[in-house]
Amino acid sequence: MLDVAEVVFYPQYFDLAHRFFEESWQHICGIDYPTLTLKKRVGFPAVRTEGEHLAPLRYGDEIVCTLWVEKVGDKSCTWRYKFANQNGLQVWDGRVITVCVDLDSFESMPIPSELANSLRACGED
Repeated sequence: MLDVAEVVFYPQYFDLAHRFFEESWQHICGIDYPTLTLKKRVGFPAVRTEGEHLAPLRYGDEIVCTLWVEKVGDKSCTWRYKFANQNGLQVWDGRVITVCVDLDSFESMPIPSELANSLRACGED
C-alpha cells in the first residue's frame, strides 16, 4: 500500500516483517509456522516493535530482507530485520521482540529447547 507521497505506507513494513517471520520458521527450525501454531499450539506474538525508516520504498521496488535472531531468552526472542531495495540501499531496520505462548491459554511458556537451540543458531552472520 502506498501513501499519497507514493511511498510504502509505514505500517506495511511491519506487515512485511511478519510475513518474513512466518516464512523463516521452516528454514530456521525445520517446522512451518502453521504447524507450530495450529498443531503444536505454540505461538510467538510480538510484545515490542521498533522500526527505523532509512529511505523510502517506492512502487515497483523489490525488497531484500535479511532476518536473524539477535537474542533468545527463556521465554522471549528478539528478531532483527534489515530491508534493502533491489539496488542494495538499506531502507528499513526493524526489531521485534516476541514471547513464546501456549496458544490454548495464551500464557507465556519457556521456548521449547529444540526451537530455542535452532533460534540461537540463527545469528546475523
